[in-house]
Amino acid sequence: MFGLQKYFPSSSRLIFGCMGLGGSWDSSTTSDEQRKSGYQAIDAALEQQINIFDHADIYTRGKAESLFGDYLRLNPGLRDKLILQSKCAIRFADDVDPGRYDFSAEYIIKSVEGSLKRLQTDYLDILLLHRPDPLMEPEQVASAFAALRQSGKVRYFGVSNFGWPQLQWLQQALPDSLIVNQLQMSLGNIDWLAQNVLTGMPQGASHHFGYGTVEHCLQHNVQLQAWGSMAQGLFSGGTKPTTAAHIATAQKVTELAEMYQTKPEAIVLSWLMRHPANIQPVIGTVNPGRIAACADALQVHLTREHWYALYVASRGAPLP
Repeated sequence: MFGLQKYFPSSSRLIFGCMGLGGSWDSSTTSDEQRKSGYQAIDAALEQQINIFDHADIYTRGKAESLFGDYLRLNPGLRDKLILQSKCAIRFADDVDPGRYDFSAEYIIKSVEGSLKRLQTDYLDILLLHRPDPLMEPEQVASAFAALRQSGKVRYFGVSNFGWPQLQWLQQALPDSLIVNQLQMSLGNIDWLAQNVLTGMPQGASHHFGYGTVEHCLQHNVQLQAWGSMAQGLFSGGTKPTTAAHIATAQKVTELAEMYQTKPEAIVLSWLMRHPANIQPVIGTVNPGRIAACADALQVHLTREHWYALYVASRGAPLP
């Protein structure tokens, strides 16, 4: 069992990230081709028994949620079989104001109501605060969360991109536990490991991942979710590696994929999932074939030696 299953026993191990649905990040409408591609991606995720879908109010300027809402409308009865998660509190720049974060109670509630309308549902299973707001007043957030829970619009709450002090500061104002922290974690973004391996060493000064955040989440049963889990396909054919470390890592991934008789995507994700934190990868591809390849990670359990072989390759240097 992993952390989220305390609240959602049927939760899938993988999460489908909906950032790529709906088209471009501008005011254009979703084309028929983009809609078809989006529906095919959702179909592919469901075929792989993925039942958690990760949204944000800003994804493709709201078009991702709208496309998903249309899919739900076309598939009556599906909503209650899914776990819908969305995020809020990032505000884009406009003609008057700069891009900013907004944890005011008014804006959180307004954002959720917009997401519910686009998703064509009465409630979110999980709401995450997208990025830490330096002007956060925990009591404001608590007020918004209480109103959303009491109205039945949100069942559970969490955060995204929070370090443990920020998480703890917010938690002290809340009566109920935050259940998720979504962070950038992958074989290509390994600062979350470097912070521990380089404790007390000068080399660690250049790594800025929140020290102790992983352990804090484990201790307090906060589910860690990994965005960017595939490192933009860096080790599985999506993006061409250019550094010596990344080239060596891609070669090791290919070697292990052959050894485990699976796909490179499965090796990359199984590396994350091998960690004792029971990390839930968020996969963002809309390619049905790659979605299926990612799902193969559930069948792979890397040995300790193979896990370290990938880690050391990605570091580009031996362990201290």
